[in-house]
Amino acid sequence: MGRPVVIAFSNQKGGVGKTTSAVNIAACLGALGHSALLVDLDPQGNATSGVGVRKKDVRRSSYETLLGQCTPDAALIKTEWKNLSLMPSTMNLAGAEIDLLDIDSRERCLEKVIRGLSEEFEFVIIDCPPSLGMLTINALTCADGVVIPMQCEYFALEGLTQLMITIKKIKQLYNKNLCILGILITMYNSRLNLTMQVVDELKKYYSDKVFRTAIDRSVKLSEAPSFGAPIIYYEKYSKCALEYMDAAKELLGRII
Repeated sequence: MGRPVVIAFSNQKGGVGKTTSAVNIAACLGALGHSALLVDLDPQGNATSGVGVRKKDVRRSSYETLLGQCTPDAALIKTEWKNLSLMPSTMNLAGAEIDLLDIDSRERCLEKVIRGLSEEFEFVIIDCPPSLGMLTINALTCADGVVIPMQCEYFALEGLTQLMITIKKIKQLYNKNLCILGILITMYNSRLNLTMQVVDELKKYYSDKVFRTAIDRSVKLSEAPSFGAPIIYYEKYSKCALEYMDAAKELLGRII
């Protein structure tokens, strides 16, 4: 097996389903038979608890690996979910933006971490923080592609423009091969006029980038993280579980 496909889930606007999408797409890839590593790069650590790992039990995390304080393998946790491993996050990561300032080639620290993994993964899924700081720059510098989860609101459209500018800069400065794998519409409600207007705008300007599959609003999807389970294991036959599975298959098609 060669180098893994590295996919960053990024959107600087919070509350758009970014972590939910990273967790569930990673779990779906595992369920489809692909070995996946979920890297929690958000100090809030929601991806960590979302796959059933208690943050208070974490001894080594993405923070220590980024700063070279432990080997990448030392921070890995095998989750109870099929083919899914985790590099967890703790609140220590909140200080990484400052700590990285003293490191040469600080934008490539995560790239070194992924190269240093001894276990071979087919996919590395990175849950970025809701910002465009050094952690997100690290993720985009080492990623092959970006998935942009996006809620159907006009503020989200404005944020998308800024993210596109950042991705363009990363391509120019650090990672010429970086591409946008797709825009994943979340919290979808076809009964709302605003939702349909935003979708129309997205398809008008980014037609080939918008995933065919949209993720509906769902109580079950909101409940799943409190049980530490991806939706396909919490409520296997729910509409959102099927949607995330379809989105994962579509993502595979976009990569191949």
